[in-house]
Amino acid sequence: MDGLVCKIKDYIQPFERHLALAELRALTRGPVTPLDGDNDTAIHFIVTHRNDADHLRSALAYWCSVGSDTDALTLQLRSEATSLVARNGVDTTTLPETVHTLVPRSLPNKRCLRYATHGLHEYRGKFFPQLVRSLMNSIDLPGDAVIVDPMCGSGTTLVEAFLSGRRCFGLDRNPLSVFISDVKCEALTLEPSELLSSFAELQTILDRPLDFHLESRKSDSFSDSDRAYLHRWFSSTVLLELDHIDKAIASLSSQPIRNFFSVCLSNILRGVSWQKNEDLRIRREVSDIPPGETGKRFLAEAQRSARLVAAFLIERGSAMTDGWHVDLGDARFAASLAPQLAGNVDAVITSPPYATALPYIDTDRLSLVYLGLLPRNAHRHLDSHMIGNREVTLKERDGLWMSYEQNRDLLPNTTRMLIEKIHLLNKNNNVGFRRRNLAALLSKYFFDMRLVIQDIQTLLRPGGTAFLVVGNNRTRAGGRNIEIKTAHHLERLAAELGFQPAGSLSMEMLVSRDIFRRNAMPSERILMLKRT
Repeated sequence: MDGLVCKIKDYIQPFERHLALAELRALTRGPVTPLDGDNDTAIHFIVTHRNDADHLRSALAYWCSVGSDTDALTLQLRSEATSLVARNGVDTTTLPETVHTLVPRSLPNKRCLRYATHGLHEYRGKFFPQLVRSLMNSIDLPGDAVIVDPMCGSGTTLVEAFLSGRRCFGLDRNPLSVFISDVKCEALTLEPSELLSSFAELQTILDRPLDFHLESRKSDSFSDSDRAYLHRWFSSTVLLELDHIDKAIASLSSQPIRNFFSVCLSNILRGVSWQKNEDLRIRREVSDIPPGETGKRFLAEAQRSARLVAAFLIERGSAMTDGWHVDLGDARFAASLAPQLAGNVDAVITSPPYATALPYIDTDRLSLVYLGLLPRNAHRHLDSHMIGNREVTLKERDGLWMSYEQNRDLLPNTTRMLIEKIHLLNKNNNVGFRRRNLAALLSKYFFDMRLVIQDIQTLLRPGGTAFLVVGNNRTRAGGRNIEIKTAHHLERLAAELGFQPAGSLSMEMLVSRDIFRRNAMPSERILMLKRT
């Protein structure tokens, strides 16, 4: 049988196989036939429609190879392989030749999510980069498409859209999210040699004996309240070492390079603080961080990150454009914040916050304060305005419930039934303050998401597509387990607002590797919505 033989990754999950076949069908625009099994088991598939093999190799997310040429490996697989090369202990001075030699031989045999800049900085709620790429492929977006993520988190959508050569725009209310997302895209434009030499420069500076009498200290520049807050969460020695690292970073010549290593510094802050490491709540546990440990952790993180990104850039080449833009802003008002995008967006790919599940600002509070992104006294106000927030005062709860009763008809009937069921179960039982707040907070979440979906509709061009990767949730009310099928409620809400639901796909939750893995949600779904 004439045609191109495509080899699928044999270690992907069932939902990823579904996406793999969807992206291949969309890009080839013809039949896809399994050769050694059926659609659920085959490793090799043939596409008989006339296709450009190079285009498929450069675009596909869940495939190992296309055709039988010596260079048949997909660009995605080669990109993932760079993360393996970066971890193999090769000296940074020989990394360039090592990458070109080892990439074709060091191919991943399991899921690889932290290639390129995706491996920078832990972030709760990350979604898979291959998922973003496959979704773009599944609707065969043109190369000049505009992609938006109005709740961009740590920038997964933006990085993948930027790597694909498309223009991308992101918004987030969290200043740390905006900073990380911007740096992840910006780092793709760096020269790998500059990145590696800057790390070597940092290492030389930080290997010198610590100056206990720094003329200028970052922590001294903060307000009295922020300085006191930092001293509550870090020992004096750790703060001194952090200031020493910050000064070393500030001595580097390039702002993008300084930004890159500031993200590395942010990523170690929680681990050298007195915050209980895997606890999402603000819980202090004084522990002994030995002198010099903070510097060692930073250098290890900086080296890991520099090698990871440099290896990718050596293999792929540095991006030559600035086709990304990230702003601090509210997804509920995205269209008014970026009026030039209204009606001109080809796709929205986003992962909305979970309903009342995570204290988003508190989780990042140490980085927000130490990096000077948001003073501590502004955290409470911002958190109260976050979509999916879970902290509320009694007065605020009463106000939210009054608003719900006045505007309940704006929500689908099934959503109203859920909110009112939880309200009655918790109202008539002896439950704590947090559980008693849940119905009001849940109503706020769905009202907020209604505004978000309306704005997504305004941004999209006619025929444009929105993908929402939605986490479901659960709670206990009145001693009973209650499932919060967020994906179902948002799909109904979008339909009532005029979107055409175009299908959904269940994602089996994988064991997370990040520090918040114990707080992972029980299930997720991918919603596909079409603007009519």
